[in-house]
Amino acid sequence: MKHICLDTETTGFDPYKGDRIVEIACVELENYIPTGREYHQYVNPERDMPEGAFKVHGLSEAFLKDYPVFSEISDAFSSFIGDLPLVIHNAKFDMKFLNYELEKSGHTIIPMSRAIDTLAIARSKFPGAPATLDALCKRYEISLESRELHGALIDTHLLAEVFLHLSEGRSPELLLKKQKATQLKDNANIQVKSRPKKLETRLTKAEKEAHEAFVKENIKGEALFFLVWFSVSQAF
Repeated sequence: MKHICLDTETTGFDPYKGDRIVEIACVELENYIPTGREYHQYVNPERDMPEGAFKVHGLSEAFLKDYPVFSEISDAFSSFIGDLPLVIHNAKFDMKFLNYELEKSGHTIIPMSRAIDTLAIARSKFPGAPATLDALCKRYEISLESRELHGALIDTHLLAEVFLHLSEGRSPELLLKKQKATQLKDNANIQVKSRPKKLETRLTKAEKEAHEAFVKENIKGEALFFLVWFSVSQAF
């Protein structure tokens, strides 16, 4: 089973009032574990950066001006996410921006049915408790040391860890144990097939008769067992 963890940074709260995406990040998961495939892109919003947004993510207008606009990266982004389920924290927010930009770029919008909202899952699982990404990281003892400001790529990796814990109580340790158990089960189900035809002995008739006569006259007990084993092994 594969998922895409996704996060964006923006200039504000509403694309229909002039706000734009300034950063997108995606991390592919397989069985809740990152595969190593990632998509990360800064985006030129073609507008100024409000002070409030800058304080959140630290991306300035000057920094972003040389990056491509969304229409120039829309094909690569759409190709990366394919038709996989999208894991997003507060999915309505990110989906609103993504679909605004995708539609403007001539792409098909993403149906909300593809989004798995970890904010909604957390609120359902822990009613009344804080459900921000920071709060969930603290709940699950996920380190926030690398996160001085909000950043789509950093937050997507944090989201991947949170999603792992939110998904039916799974943890990395349990998943590793499950994978090992599956491997053991698969190994146990391997059928060992016997040879369709026995290998012919390489001993001549005279050698076999000489060997049998020697054993009968000279070998007894444990020595007999060893010699029989050695003789048989030489036949192969």
